[in-house]
Amino acid sequence: MSLGWISIFRLGLVQMALGAIVVLTTSTLNRLMVVELALPAVLPGLLVALHYGVQITRPNWGFLSDAGGHRTRWIIGGMVALALGALGAAAGVVLFETSFTAALVLSVLAYALIGLGVGASGTSLLALLATATLPSRRPAAATITWLMMIAGIALTAGTVGAFLDPYSPALLLRIVAVVTGGAVLLTILSVWGIESRVQAVRARPDATRFLDCLHEVWAEPAARNFTIFVFLSMTAYFMQELILEPYAGLVFAMTPGQSTTLSGAQNGGVFFGMLTVGIAATGLRLGSLRGWVVAGCLGSAASLGAIALLGKTALASMLMPAVVALGFFNGMFAVAAIGSMMALAGQGRDAREGMRMGLWGAAQAIAAGFGGLLGAAAVDVMRLALASDAAAFGTVFLAEAALFVVAALMALRVIELGRGRPAAMVPGE
Repeated sequence: MSLGWISIFRLGLVQMALGAIVVLTTSTLNRLMVVELALPAVLPGLLVALHYGVQITRPNWGFLSDAGGHRTRWIIGGMVALALGALGAAAGVVLFETSFTAALVLSVLAYALIGLGVGASGTSLLALLATATLPSRRPAAATITWLMMIAGIALTAGTVGAFLDPYSPALLLRIVAVVTGGAVLLTILSVWGIESRVQAVRARPDATRFLDCLHEVWAEPAARNFTIFVFLSMTAYFMQELILEPYAGLVFAMTPGQSTTLSGAQNGGVFFGMLTVGIAATGLRLGSLRGWVVAGCLGSAASLGAIALLGKTALASMLMPAVVALGFFNGMFAVAAIGSMMALAGQGRDAREGMRMGLWGAAQAIAAGFGGLLGAAAVDVMRLALASDAAAFGTVFLAEAALFVVAALMALRVIELGRGRPAAMVPGE
């Protein structure tokens, strides 16, 4: 048996729950520390980077879910850990008002637990999707689950923002408790019984140790090359995350409200880019996943080039369409890459799907932290070296575009032209 559409939608609800909790820590708590508590912006930045860094443990979570063949327990257990971490992070924000040292210790532990929870739950969820989804449904499955995650982020951010005014520490703790408790309950109800009904989920047939299993997967050319592709493309994807709004303000004189609207429009573009691939690749059977990945990467590169060139004209009216186009092609690339990931996870030695998903998840998490930091640091350096802000930001955007071009060329090698299948392994390996 394989996953039906209802089961895919149910697993998408788990992604929604993940997004709902994570956005509290990366957005709401971040703002409270910087604005209400007047803490240095680098503090929440380092805490968020910590939660990304801890996700280097994703291969181990994938290995454990492969070993026992019980991915459900890791999905639910990871969500519980994530919820506890978010509660601890909220308590840390409240504690900063009375004891900085104690609050910092609690926050570090909480964000580390958040990273562990995301790694355990997210990796096992993707491994379950990869092993139990028919190849023809993978683009749509990737689209559904990621759109639901975006929906969870948007709904939670908007709802929490409305209920959090006027702010008080007690109100914050109550809201976080409701969101995290609801996410855990939704996860249990959504995932319960699905794994037992599909044949693709199975225990690993041998007792290979983690490092041996990791070595086996890394020795597969397709898995190794795809890991490099994920790191390069996701570094490019996240490089603009911390610099786009400052670019809009410094070069185009946009107000904070206008630049926030710009980011919202970009996320709207991501949504429609993902939707396009899901409908075209699964519903209409148009193109291959490799084609959509390459088109998304090249389109993202072209959009970044346009954004960089607009800095010389400072035409704010033209920036919005260029940013929406960037979001559209980012979404197209991302969901096609996820579909390709699902296809590749089941290739090679049997019962290593979780390990492969964990390896690629770790590459994505490291790239997310590294890409954002690289983009921000590069802009700081360029602003010191060049005469104008437009030239400084434009140089970084063009470098990001070049990374997308490299990622597109690599996708041509890594992903086979068929319907999202991975490139064939080298004979004898």
